[in-house]
Amino acid sequence: PYSIYGDMASAEVRAFILLALCCCQGSEYYTDKEEVVLWMNTVGPYHNRQETYKYFSLPFCVGTKKTISHYHETLGEALQGVELEFSGLDIKFKDEVMQTTYCEIELDKAKRDAFVYAIKNHYWYQMYIDDLPIWGIVGEADENGEDHYLWTYKKLEIGFNGNRIVDVNLTSEGKVKLVPNTRIAMSYSVKWKKSDVKFEDRFDKYLDPSFFQHRIHWFSIFNSFMMVIFLVGLVSMILMRTLRKDYARYSKEEEMDDMDRDLGDEYGWKQVHGDVFRPSSHPMIFSSLIGSGCQIFSVSFIVIVVAMIEDLYTERGSMLSTAIFVYAATSPVNGYFGGSLYAKQGGRRWIKQMFIGAFLIPAMVCGTAFFINFIAMYYHASRAIPFGTMVAVCCICLFVILPLNLVGTILGRNLSGQPNFPCRVNAVPRPIPEKKWFMEPAVIVCLGGILPFGSIFIEMYFIFTSFWAYKIYYVYGFMMLVLVILCIVTVCVTIVCTYFLLNAEDYRWQWTSFLSAASTAVYVYMYSFYYYFFKTKMYGLFQTSFYFGYMAVFSTSLGIMCGAVGYVGTSAFVRKIYTNVKID
Repeated sequence: PYSIYGDMASAEVRAFILLALCCCQGSEYYTDKEEVVLWMNTVGPYHNRQETYKYFSLPFCVGTKKTISHYHETLGEALQGVELEFSGLDIKFKDEVMQTTYCEIELDKAKRDAFVYAIKNHYWYQMYIDDLPIWGIVGEADENGEDHYLWTYKKLEIGFNGNRIVDVNLTSEGKVKLVPNTRIAMSYSVKWKKSDVKFEDRFDKYLDPSFFQHRIHWFSIFNSFMMVIFLVGLVSMILMRTLRKDYARYSKEEEMDDMDRDLGDEYGWKQVHGDVFRPSSHPMIFSSLIGSGCQIFSVSFIVIVVAMIEDLYTERGSMLSTAIFVYAATSPVNGYFGGSLYAKQGGRRWIKQMFIGAFLIPAMVCGTAFFINFIAMYYHASRAIPFGTMVAVCCICLFVILPLNLVGTILGRNLSGQPNFPCRVNAVPRPIPEKKWFMEPAVIVCLGGILPFGSIFIEMYFIFTSFWAYKIYYVYGFMMLVLVILCIVTVCVTIVCTYFLLNAEDYRWQWTSFLSAASTAVYVYMYSFYYYFFKTKMYGLFQTSFYFGYMAVFSTSLGIMCGAVGYVGTSAFVRKIYTNVKID
């Protein structure tokens, strides 16, 4: 016999109930003999987790029971390709069922070929009972790979605590050889047993503490923490020691030569005080990126906090649903930071900037999803997004995200849109002198993302494994700590890079600070190639396009967030140092 457990399950998404975009399914309390629904979800190759199809896309047969309670699909489930269909099996609470044949399959050549293809590609299927997941394998081949066998007997063992279901196990038995023009009887049995597992702990068996709480995970957190201490010390040294010498040199001209010898240069960041607050090139795009990055950071922080409190890993599609809701609700953050920055830089076409900021991330995500959707439709995969779901997402963008972004933009322009710079901006830009090759902005951008990536790349492995393999990520405390470490490292690195850039009398620090922090995404995307080829066994056009398409979306979003965090921190640093120096 072959026994297998499931991966995820479902509870309630309170926030999305308020948004009226989803309804919860599944009962938590049962009475004796009450109907218990066995939902058949999807089937697909084990190594391609995202390549899933409807369970009955394979020639399985349906049980005799026809009537069930109504089922409502959530937005997150629809976007993630959940395809719940009633199994037709008659299951009642605490009512045991001996081995019973519920249907027969007329195995002609076409059906046999479909099963053989599924077995060769290691197809697994997923079911749900009371929102508890169960996995089962379609069949297996003999050692020579010539004969193929189908598992025909589903042996269910359901644990209950009081009037609640707390455990479900599946054992696949009844191995039958696939021979054309034969009849295969499909059967099932249900056994009920008392369990001491508490209802709130029923998902613990799906977790893997030995994987996520391994010594390597703890060591990576400690290593990143030590990196933070080093970088904070380095930045503190610049602020407290080097800048102090700079201030002394600028305030006492008679000592400037001695100070220059101490510092090893004959120029400094004060020389560009008239150009350092000059508007960045392409201010509309720049301010939109900063606003979007601040919003992504807000969404990441809030979703992680909610996941730590609510255990979102127990809810089918809840993480995606919560992220969509929080992203829509935090749209004023995007408008505020993007609109205020655009106003400070003298931008006048603020409505166009607001539209770009509001739809920058949704357009990137929807464009990628639209492209992958064509491939999913070609494969007839369950990942193909229904038209109604597309309309719902568009409505959220038009009637929730855009108005809230408008509110944030108006507040940002009125409350903090005045260019109150500590230094006057010169009318004519100062020429940028020649400098060493390693001080060029392009070199700084390429090197700026190495340390931030180094602080998170171990966590990237655990996140990738939870999404692309069969692990449930539940250590959101680690994720919150890594997010804080990433932000600190990013700000420290960009401050150091900006200081050296300004010291070389190059005032193009806005885009440099953003791109040097955003370059972390390039290293993450390069790491995704390594993970795909050396840590997975994925194959096929659908899975490859799905993987690299959404990894590009993830990496780009991460880069925009890091870039915004780096720019905000560096902007505060630049404003601080030029506020404290006396300008003639």
